[in-house]
Amino acid sequence: MKSNHVLFVLIAAMCTSVAAKAQTIEEVVTKHIEAIGGRASWEKVNSMRSEGTINVQGNDVNLTLTKQKGKGMRQDIAVMGMTGFQIITPEKGWSYMPFQGQTEVDSMPSAEVMKLQDGIDIGDPLLTYKERGYTAELSGKETINGSETAKIVITKKDGTKQTIFVDSKSNHIVRAISMQSMHGQEQEIINDFSNFKQLPEGIVVPMNITLPFGELQLTKVEVNKEVDENIFKPKK
Repeated sequence: MKSNHVLFVLIAAMCTSVAAKAQTIEEVVTKHIEAIGGRASWEKVNSMRSEGTINVQGNDVNLTLTKQKGKGMRQDIAVMGMTGFQIITPEKGWSYMPFQGQTEVDSMPSAEVMKLQDGIDIGDPLLTYKERGYTAELSGKETINGSETAKIVITKKDGTKQTIFVDSKSNHIVRAISMQSMHGQEQEIINDFSNFKQLPEGIVVPMNITLPFGELQLTKVEVNKEVDENIFKPKK
């Protein structure tokens, strides 16, 4: 009887531990979504257009990112008198980067388009991972830029992972780490987020984003403005 009792206690403790872990990740995600304005506010967002500037090797680069829910994402890049773009839709993708030597619009390989599908989502990974069928697991805590953060690992359907760091006080995502293909090689990409601002629509977004080649400072973010769907078609 005694041994059976001990076994029961051990099983109960294991079940409690698993439940606590699942509850903890849910709590972190719930607090984060509340901090960025709440799920209801984000569900009302059908389009978003952001403008910003980043200095790269002494040159000011102007970026414009336009997203329309379920339709696509377009990033326009203007530098040194030239303008390029990248377009991602649910089915296809194109790029045109004249400052990198491109003279014609190139279709992107389907595998690369699939990897970039998350970019179409309006909202951060913790807001959208479940509807994409991804999983999220709490993986301890780390100090990022002097602040304690919860470390969350998101696993996608293809097995690739993205690591998210959520500030324990503000509940904002302050860092995201992912692997991306650059020049034919897989490289770790680190993005830091800061200067969070609440928009009139109630949602909260970072206005400063650290990229591998500099810091992007957003100057304008527009929500639910009319989007001409023709911008998701490749034209020079």
